Amino acid sequence: MPKPSIKTWPEGERPRERLLWFGADRLSDAQLLAIILRTGGGGRSALDLAMELLNGFESLRGIESASQTEFTRFKGMGSAKVAQLKAAFELGRRLLGEPARRGPAFASSADVYAYYHPRLREMKKEVFYCAMLDAKNRIRKDCLVSEGTLTNSLIHPREAFKDAIRESAAAVIFVHNHPSGDPRPSREDIVATERLVHAGEIVGIRVLDHVIIGDNAYTSMAEEGYIKR
Repeated sequence: MPKPSIKTWPEGERPRERLLWFGADRLSDAQLLAIILRTGGGGRSALDLAMELLNGFESLRGIESASQTEFTRFKGMGSAKVAQLKAAFELGRRLLGEPARRGPAFASSADVYAYYHPRLREMKKEVFYCAMLDAKNRIRKDCLVSEGTLTNSLIHPREAFKDAIRESAAAVIFVHNHPSGDPRPSREDIVATERLVHAGEIVGIRVLDHVIIGDNAYTSMAEEGYIKR
C-alpha cells in the first residue's frame, strides 16, 4: 500500500515548512535532501527516498561523489533528481569558497524587529530565538532555543546561552513572538528576561535586549526599562 504523500502530513512535520518556520539548521540530512528531491516515486515519499540514499551511500559525501549510474539502483532517481542533487552540492562547494560575510548590525530594536518579523509573523506557536552578536553588534548566528505553545514558552538559561557560549558571542539579543498578535510582555516574559540578564552576567555575555514580536508591532524589554544598558 502506498505511503501517504508528504503533502498530507501536518504542516509542522513537512520538511519544507519546517525549514521556513525554524531554519535549515533544525532539519536532518534526510529532510534537507527530501526538499531538494521534491518527490519520491513508487509509492514512497521524498523523505523515504532521501533516507534510502543516505543508507545506500552511507553519508552525504557518498551521495555527492556517486556517479549517475550508481543512482540507477534507487527507484525514482532519474536524471532530473541526480542533476538537482549535483547542483545543490556544487552550490555548497562554491559557497565555502566565498569570503564569509557578516550579518547585519543591530543598532536598535527596530532593526531586530525588521530582521525577525518576516520569519515569525505567521508562526502559530510561541518560539524563542537567541541572536548571537560580535563586538560590533553584527549578528553572527542565531538559534532556536525553544518552541512553546500558543500561550507559553519555557526558557531555561542553560539552553538559552548554550550556543552563545560555544560561539564565543560578545552579546546576545533574545527574540520571541506572541501568536496572539499583542506584543505587550506578560509577567512570565518579565521574569524570563530578568533570569536571562542575570545568567548573562554570570557567563560574561551581555544581554542587549529581549524583543517580543506581535502583529506588525513589537516591544523592546530594554526600551521598557527591564534591561539596563
